[in-house]
Amino acid sequence: MTDLADDAALAADLVHEAGLLARRMRAEGLVAEHKTSVSDIVTAADKAAERLIVNRLAAERPHDAVVGEEGTDRPGSSGRSWVIDPVDGTYNFHHGLSWWCSAIALEDADDVLLGAVFHPHDDALFVGGPELPSTRNGEPLPRLADVALAQTCATTYLHPPFHDPAIGAAFVRAASGTATLRMLGSGTMDAMAIAQGQLGVSFQHTVSDWDRLPGAAIIRGVGGEARRTTAGGVVWSVAGAPTAVAEVCAALEAG
Repeated sequence: MTDLADDAALAADLVHEAGLLARRMRAEGLVAEHKTSVSDIVTAADKAAERLIVNRLAAERPHDAVVGEEGTDRPGSSGRSWVIDPVDGTYNFHHGLSWWCSAIALEDADDVLLGAVFHPHDDALFVGGPELPSTRNGEPLPRLADVALAQTCATTYLHPPFHDPAIGAAFVRAASGTATLRMLGSGTMDAMAIAQGQLGVSFQHTVSDWDRLPGAAIIRGVGGEARRTTAGGVVWSVAGAPTAVAEVCAALEAG
């Protein structure tokens, strides 16, 4: 068995290595393949970064399960799972934008234990979790200031195609209560902005675990909340300042 500090150190090392590898491969030139839509793409860097993480975990945490965005699905016997997003914000990454990162989370049967995120553009490494106060480059992040939805900027993302009227109505209810709205293209990087007090809350539907758990863990590590609720026939993930999270959930559920 390992303690949480050891797991956090390993997670930090993994995302740092993966992020540097992805950045180096981008500089050398990459071709993207489409997955489900024009904006949902994958590159050789995504796959190489995931392999790097998976190989390290096989050697250092052989009894833990591993799930990766780019296809890794390895069972384990420990009851714990590592959830990998080798490049979150691949569209941004491939098009030369800076709002992307490498991310990983560790969860057990009950809850997420920790998240680690590396943002190569700013050389910023984030680690934290519900029982692990969140840090940036080893320095503690301040506790999250609570804020009402009407007084803060929310961040979100719309999955194409976006035609279902019930989903659209739920989105409008949530968005209408915000002071302003951003759609930046990396849910995990949005979560890091929330953890640093730059944004107030995020809400998005149909979010995969690798897009949800690393950021949620780090937000919770600064006293924020992460919740899931159903509206318009889909599951929404909401994270950020507690009051804003409650108000987004109430708006989504009001239909």
